[in-house]
Amino acid sequence: MSERLVVIGGDAAGMSAASQARRLKGPDELEIVAFERGHFSSYSACGIPYWVGGDVPVRDKLIARSPEEHRARDIDLRTRTEVVEIDVAGQRVRARDLESGAETWTGFDKLVIATGARPLRPPLPGIDAPGVHGVQTLDDGEALLASLDRAKGRRAVVVGAGYIGVEMAEALLGHGFEVTVLNRGEQPMATLDPDMGRLVHEAMDGLGITTVGSSPVRKVLTGGDGRVRAVATDSGEYPADVVVLGTGVVPETGLARAAGLPLGAYGGLLTDLAMRVRGHENIWAGGDCVEVLDLVSGRERHIALGTHANKHGQVIGANVGGGYATFPGVVGTAVSKVCDLEIARTGLREKDAREVGLRYVTVTIESTSRAGYYPGAALMTVKMLAERRTGRLLGVQIVGREGAAKRVDIAAVALTAGMTVEQMTALDLGYAPPFSPVWDPVLVAARKAVTAVRAAG
Repeated sequence: MSERLVVIGGDAAGMSAASQARRLKGPDELEIVAFERGHFSSYSACGIPYWVGGDVPVRDKLIARSPEEHRARDIDLRTRTEVVEIDVAGQRVRARDLESGAETWTGFDKLVIATGARPLRPPLPGIDAPGVHGVQTLDDGEALLASLDRAKGRRAVVVGAGYIGVEMAEALLGHGFEVTVLNRGEQPMATLDPDMGRLVHEAMDGLGITTVGSSPVRKVLTGGDGRVRAVATDSGEYPADVVVLGTGVVPETGLARAAGLPLGAYGGLLTDLAMRVRGHENIWAGGDCVEVLDLVSGRERHIALGTHANKHGQVIGANVGGGYATFPGVVGTAVSKVCDLEIARTGLREKDAREVGLRYVTVTIESTSRAGYYPGAALMTVKMLAERRTGRLLGVQIVGREGAAKRVDIAAVALTAGMTVEQMTALDLGYAPPFSPVWDPVLVAARKAVTAVRAAG
């Protein structure tokens, strides 16, 4: 007799889990039913800003595997169907067809929760007015593109200056809009320390993007037709024909909370190394709805990234399918760009290190992406944190032009290996003048960090 796997969520984590489980077990051993409330499956939400901006020419380039392709692999994927209740004791879920409104119960032997994250939509007057857009799904991207086409003017306001905010600022700039970014904090990119965020601020201003710090939004103002016309902050009103919200996301765990499943400090589901929900033998969770272990701080964090979601899905699918896999944790690596400015970070910021009680030193260096004499060499700034007594690497942030962002991967590997900054200075990295100075910028920072650690005693 076959078992039934039910998957809630048809994007990265959910469908990676379903696909991996199907590779390990055929339909005669494992029936797989997946529910997705949207129209699409297995798509790159991270690519939406680049589709909106025109770098990706058509929407379907972002879709890795369509619902029809999943069904052809014996996965019963039901789109436009939302799970509205999980009955843990009864091992069943209640799902609603969003077209007809009909509801049905489906039993499970094993359950995967991959409900993702939802955009923060602050409860402000006018926030739901036509012309105000979140950017989380392909449906959101289509709605935004339609709004850009019918906008009467060419003024856009982006609320929030995190990854989505700066990426959408670039996309709107590419559409010919005059772009203003309103940020609650003093500097953009709160995932960086303020001194590195200031470099991003200066670069965005140089690109023609007006970035206003310390300006929490109080109200969205509308015109006579009900559409957005401006955004009001404590410092004034900013005219807008289109508003894009880039205020971050939180785990979509309302179902899990109602079902009594364990949640962490950030509202994400808590799992063990096998991605099994703690205390529940037959329930797994992955993707943006879970919290993961930060290998540097030793604490749980919520990080919404497609890279993690796909890995979670692979681990879950292996375990559901009778194999064995674990997800050990993350070091918090992320990269982004706005026009030709590249932004990267991994590990801890100064704020993070203080919160967990670590004593540290910091160093900041400027270098170039190639040998200084080689054409196209671009400046970059590297900031490095190291533990005071041990010299253990704690974090790296990089802001620069071409060739800057992916250098953070050197630091990500060093963090995962628990290396000291002194050990990093001996890394055998590739060198040729078109690719790097003799001393790679990350290693220049490591050498300076060694000196700072020794001076600190």
